[in-house]
Amino acid sequence: MKNIITIVAGFLLAGAVLVACKESFLEEPPRGTFSESVLKNRAGIDGLLIGSYSLLDGVGGPSGNWEAAGSNWVFGNVTSDDAYKGTDAGDQIEINPIERYEALPTNGYFNFKWRHQYDGVSRANDVLRLLPEAKDIPEAEQLQITAEARFLRGYYHFDAKRMWNKVPYIDENTVKFTDFTTANVPNNTDIWPQIEEDIKFAYDNLPETQLQVGRVNKWAAGAYLGKVYMYQRKFAEAKQIFDNVIANGKTSGGKKYALNPQYHDNFRVTGNNSAESVFAAQTSVNDGSNGTNANWGDILNFTYGGGPGGCCGFHQPSQNLVNAHKTDATGLPMLDTFNQADVKSDQGVLATQTFEPYQGSLDPRLDWSVGRRGIPHLDWGNHPGASWIRDQVYAGPYSPKKNHYYQSDLGKNTDGSSWTSGLTNININLMRFADVLLMAAEAEVEAGSLEQARAYVNLIRERAKNPEGFVKKADGTPAANYVINTYTAPWADQETARKAVRFERRLELAMEGHRFFDLVRWGIAAETINAYLAKEKTLRQYLIGATFTAGVDEYFPIPEQQIVLSTVNGQPTLQQNPGY
Repeated sequence: MKNIITIVAGFLLAGAVLVACKESFLEEPPRGTFSESVLKNRAGIDGLLIGSYSLLDGVGGPSGNWEAAGSNWVFGNVTSDDAYKGTDAGDQIEINPIERYEALPTNGYFNFKWRHQYDGVSRANDVLRLLPEAKDIPEAEQLQITAEARFLRGYYHFDAKRMWNKVPYIDENTVKFTDFTTANVPNNTDIWPQIEEDIKFAYDNLPETQLQVGRVNKWAAGAYLGKVYMYQRKFAEAKQIFDNVIANGKTSGGKKYALNPQYHDNFRVTGNNSAESVFAAQTSVNDGSNGTNANWGDILNFTYGGGPGGCCGFHQPSQNLVNAHKTDATGLPMLDTFNQADVKSDQGVLATQTFEPYQGSLDPRLDWSVGRRGIPHLDWGNHPGASWIRDQVYAGPYSPKKNHYYQSDLGKNTDGSSWTSGLTNININLMRFADVLLMAAEAEVEAGSLEQARAYVNLIRERAKNPEGFVKKADGTPAANYVINTYTAPWADQETARKAVRFERRLELAMEGHRFFDLVRWGIAAETINAYLAKEKTLRQYLIGATFTAGVDEYFPIPEQQIVLSTVNGQPTLQQNPGY
């Protein structure tokens, strides 16, 4: 077992279960009940901190199974132009109205996600409240623990903020032990300043490296501080932070931040905690947890009926995303015309019928992000098409592909103790260095530094164009007509640069849970998604009638159950978002 953080601990604190039995954190699962007094020491505090880390993957405590997945595949991808729910209409039906922008506050997915975020906040606050009374922890070490806990508190609030916008900020002085949610704090104040303060404290006080690589360090905190600035459109502040992170940043294990040599290194077990991994949810298999320490939040997102996982056909890439990977004769993206004609697919073609994949020029990252017929699916052979798709008519011909395991990894890097073979120990990337470079490029564009932005984008594209990183046929030749190049000429103006950087972000981070939140922070969600729906409804009938309402659908409804629970003297403390 990889010793990222090793401690034998388990706590049930005033009814709040700290499910923290990750490979990276605990060697034994939670198994006891302890009073506060027992926790006011080094072991107790570290166990509480581990409890907050343990929720980064979206599983544990009151969060359900995959509803709060750390990858944000439902809320960040299915709600965007990148992905469909997938599978068929009858499975996980609560996602259906979310995809159509018709979900009600009573939808259970929202309640699970809300409870998960504030459980993570609560666990971090437990650390901060009890830490001063742990007399066996030296002052310098207390400062580091405080910085870690404040980063985690900021992180969970950040994810809640971009989900709902109107959310309460809970600190160690307001939270109640028995309350997983909000301790009746109103949501009528913008909490960006508090999020920023927490993460900046972490950036200022965390060490550059950690003995356990699963823990946050100074540079990961800096990268997230830059991201928080980007969401507030504080581009000058973001640029300053990103300049420092790019020049001097390193992983918690001491590796200087860099792009991995090949794109797909980021989505296989050998890429765990690599030089490109800024922050990741650590995973573990075959550790006695029945797979709950693996990638449980994403176990639905494998091929259906065969291939890796063998279930359940969710999170299928959209035709629009596939089309976005087309390139022109010079190897550049077709920024304005990519969706005028579709990349050929095997939609409606039986597995027993012959099919020749699209012969036009493509960005090679497509075939590491999307599984499509006739293209090798890792070492599982060519994707066979319809036999790996649950309902092609409903959700299209494509499969997800990132973080799928190799057939050669079966048993070694997968967990067979549960109902699915899709449990792996491939870490869940929460932030990659490529993400940092692309946010830095955005900040440079907004500052008018178009050439520096182009340089950052070209670093990403240079890696993508390396033929060693192409998907290959059995004979070693490229699996498709991959044509990609860097931007060799300066961008004409700021708007052209802005469009190119944003498009690059979509390609590089496809299916990684960022797209919807990016569209919202750019202020183009309504126009982009409604244009997407106008064409996609001709392919996916269930999208007929769906529409994105500007001023409403940028944020999700506050869970009705949380509003009810916040009631004091007959009046709810939490207020619903506009339009719900």
